[in-house]
Amino acid sequence: MSRNLGSFSVVVAGAGSAGCTAAIASARSGARTLLIDRLPFAGGTSTGVLDTFYGFYTPGKEAKKIVGGIPDDVVIELRAMGPVVERPNTYGAGTGITYNPEHLKVAWERLLKRSGVTLLFHSLIHEVKVQDGNIKSLVLSNRSGTYHVSADVFVDTTGDADITHLGGFSYERAGDLSPAQTLTTTFRMVNVNMQKRTSISKDQLHSLMREASLEGFELPRKEGSDHITTVPNTTATVMTRLDSVRSRADGFDSVIEDPYFLTESETQGREQALEYARFLKAKVPGYEDSDIYGLSTFLGIRETRRVYGDYRVTREDVLSARQFDDQIALCGAPIEDHHSGDGTEWRYLPEGSAVGIPLSALRVKDAENLLVAGRCFSASHDAHASIRSMGQCMAMGEAVGVNASLSALSNKSIRDISAASIQSHLRESGAILSTP
Repeated sequence: MSRNLGSFSVVVAGAGSAGCTAAIASARSGARTLLIDRLPFAGGTSTGVLDTFYGFYTPGKEAKKIVGGIPDDVVIELRAMGPVVERPNTYGAGTGITYNPEHLKVAWERLLKRSGVTLLFHSLIHEVKVQDGNIKSLVLSNRSGTYHVSADVFVDTTGDADITHLGGFSYERAGDLSPAQTLTTTFRMVNVNMQKRTSISKDQLHSLMREASLEGFELPRKEGSDHITTVPNTTATVMTRLDSVRSRADGFDSVIEDPYFLTESETQGREQALEYARFLKAKVPGYEDSDIYGLSTFLGIRETRRVYGDYRVTREDVLSARQFDDQIALCGAPIEDHHSGDGTEWRYLPEGSAVGIPLSALRVKDAENLLVAGRCFSASHDAHASIRSMGQCMAMGEAVGVNASLSALSNKSIRDISAASIQSHLRESGAILSTP
């Protein structure tokens, strides 16, 4: 028998970049808000895997800032705690904002607490109770036992669309229609001679990877990258590559369907990290006296489930930089498809442009009181490969947080809250909804 955690105006599940901003926006708008996560800290991928926000700026000759609002508050909080570095992306995807992930854990939590959000970590959702398209409650498990919590509006920012899946709502599983993007275990290297490291280019690094592979190094990706961090003589990497789906004679398993596969992928990712570190030390100038120091807390997962929303963003929308009447955010990042094999597909938007992210892609089409944000939003595989950057996840989160709170406080359906009213709230917070 589950115990009652109470009733909230808004419950947000998943405390990653999207979930944190959703909860902050909801609470700032006056809604009693609960934020749930399986981890012992806030931030999800932003604190457990990566150290850089992408998506704040358009790529190209002139960087245009296209993300503001609560995401700006996060950066301000980080700058008050220590160094923050703005740097170019290795592949021309736009200026990245590199931070200390340990600082970001605290920054997220400070902003959440100041906003009045109730936090619940160490908790997994294992049941969603639905009646006539309305979610009535979630059933959670943690070390204290089993609990249920109810709300007027729910927000799915789990990344894997867990509420959508468990509630029986519609979604596309990565790999069903298009090849699923791969997984990455990130790692950091210390005692790097940065002067020597910068003596070779990106293309030379990739050439060294190919040569090392021929010599017996097991490097599945031959175009990985490393970058500076906020800590002197320390680099962070995006190099390893594991498939997120494995084919079966009777179908396929993915890392969110097969717990053994996920476990195997986690262990294989760490083995790959050690091999890439061995390569760096042996072959790359500046790494001779370095050591691996710090693996990502968990695998970096790019896509698993993507919901079917009232609208689905397409590849054509992205590459034409389409604008929408109900857009609540912008994205200028290229389509960045980390497919199986040793390469990555890049397709860029027109110079200086950005595609709009419509509110209708954040409303689950067959649910009455469920919104989504982050990498489980409604988009095709290609469009998702552009819009999944953390800057966009935060911007989407702020929008659904506003939608959720306005709906709950007015006792209206999520669809009865107009895009114009949400856009007005977002602009007041400093969000950017049109290309400068």
